Formats: sequence, C-alpha cells, structure tokens
Amino acid sequence: MFREKYRIMNEQISPDQELVDKITRSIPGNEKETNKGKNLIRKPVAILAMLSVLVLTITPVIAKNASIIYGLMYYVAPDVAQFFVPIQKSCEDNGIKMEVVSAYIHDNVAEIYITMQDLVGERIDGTIDLYDSYSINRPFDSFATCELVGYDETTKTATFLISITEWGNKKIVGDKVTFSVREFISDKRIYNEIPIPVDLTNISDALSTKEVSPGGGGGPKIEEYYQNYESRVKVLVPSAPMQFPVEGIDFTGIGYIDGMLHIQTSVVNNLTKDNHGYFFLRDKSGNEVQCIYNVSFSENIDTDNRVHYDEYVFEIPKSEIGQYSLYGTFVTSGLYTRGNWQVTFPLEQMNDKSTHPN
Repeated sequence: MFREKYRIMNEQISPDQELVDKITRSIPGNEKETNKGKNLIRKPVAILAMLSVLVLTITPVIAKNASIIYGLMYYVAPDVAQFFVPIQKSCEDNGIKMEVVSAYIHDNVAEIYITMQDLVGERIDGTIDLYDSYSINRPFDSFATCELVGYDETTKTATFLISITEWGNKKIVGDKVTFSVREFISDKRIYNEIPIPVDLTNISDALSTKEVSPGGGGGPKIEEYYQNYESRVKVLVPSAPMQFPVEGIDFTGIGYIDGMLHIQTSVVNNLTKDNHGYFFLRDKSGNEVQCIYNVSFSENIDTDNRVHYDEYVFEIPKSEIGQYSLYGTFVTSGLYTRGNWQVTFPLEQMNDKSTHPN
C-alpha cells in the first residue's frame, strides 16, 4: 500500500489546503472507537489513496475537477498514481449501483477500488458496512480484505478498497475476479465511552443463573472459562430490559456469579443490525479496567425473534466494586438493505506506464 512512502512525501510537499480539506472531510473515522473483540471504526486511509479514487470515479460532480485532482496525484506521487487502470464494470439492483472503478496489480498483490451508489434514496452514507456479506472469488489461493475508504455525500457514493495477496509470491497475471455483495447496513450511531447509570454499590449476587454453549467470546482470560465450542459457561438468566442509554441494545442483567461481576446486554434480530459494543470500569482516579472475558450466546435461533446476548465479566470483588463507575462504547445501525450485486472483471496490468490524462 506504500503508506510509508506516502507519509514521507506528504511531509515534504504542501498541496493546496482547500482541496485537501475538501477530500479529507469525506473520509469516515472522525469518531474514536476501540473494542478488544472487533474494530468498530476503520482507520482513515492516506489522502493519496482517496485522490486516486476520486480521479477514477467518473461522476458529474467529480469529473469537472478530475484534471485538478489528477494533477495533485502526480505532484505527490507520480510513480504510484500512473499504475491505477480504469475498469468501470458495474451492475444495478434494488436501486443501487456497484461499480469496479480501477485496479492496480503489482507482483502478487491486487488493489481494486469499488464504489456503491444509491440511485434512488438515502440508504448509503458514510457509515455503510458490508457486514461480512461480500465475497471475493478468484481462481488462485490468496488472502483478501475489503475496507471502506471514502464517501461522497453529493453523489451518495461509498468507495471500498479490495486488497488481494496471492500466496506463494506468484505474480497475478490474466486472472478474473468476481466481487459480490448481498446486503449492507448503514445509518450507524456511535456511543463512545458513555456513562451507564447503574449504582454499583448496590450490586448483589445473581438470583438466577444458567449454563449455555457460547457462540463466541474474547478477553485475556477467556481460555480459562471457555476452551472450545463444546464448553458450557455460567451466565445470568436474562431479566426484563432495564434503563439503558443506547437505543437498539437492551440491558438485561447485572450481578455477581462466583465472586465475579457479570453484565449482560441483548439485541433482537441482530443479524440485520450488528448492534454491538463493550463495557469497562473506571475508578475515581480515571483508571480503566477491562473485562477479563466476554461470551455471546443466542436464544430463539430458528424464529423471527432471535435474541443475541453478550455477557461481560469483571474480576472485581463485591467489597470493592463501589469504588468504580460503569462506562461503555457501542455502535448501532438504523438501516438494513438487501440486494444482489455482482461484478466479474479481469486483473490486468497497465502496459503503458507513461500515460498521463490531461
């Protein structure tokens, strides 16, 4: 990805600040989020990568500035900008257009820019998440990733970067790739390090517990309590939802089990939302304490009211818990969109590297 090269060159050059500011404002990730189990917000990409997307994405708004942006690309890193090959293969479904814009093939790595644009509504925004619903089919063994790198509010267009690395250090030559998406979520809301209104001085032992077979888990001590998918762990019996400041996530339990604090949340039909987050404790000096492990499990799996539960466990004695306050970071989504988007395109290297659009 040449990130180090971009960083050094950008430190030495000062392009027009107004143009740079306009581009960087379209990049998501201004809000801070961290999660021990998953990344809630993707890291912003280099400005140059964003410029290459804008130049090669042909829309009425961007096209009129293409020569300016392309000139800036070549000013910053001409030996990198010239490698991106326009492709422009697309498909439409459910009023949304997906287009393969450009690709850069070098040795055993392919970097491909793909856009998704809402032609009829407001379903695509800067928080769009393909939600692991995409697939990258290729005729060789490789590792592939897809990440959101930008959003243009005027054209309602989100841009994704697909990175494919072929195993064995073999050059990628003359192969075709099929990229498909079946659903995505958007309209996300971020609750970052918010206080949870629970008086920890009154937390008692759990009245009811049960054993479950978790569907997943994490944390530094997870292996002590959950070795494999055949393991069973003790959790809180869910209660009626209590007061909670996050819309879309229910607070369904808190109490001590075997000397450890358990905190539980739930989401109904989370397969179409991906509402998630985590808790942490903060003492009076501001020091943070993370949970030692967390597990997830589900109920009513085969019904329309499937409930997904997350339970977080803290190793703080009941006699000391009153010295802490409870906080959390969460992400929820408001829109879920289904469709059938699929594009097949060749992976080709640019033969004439001296070509420079006017």
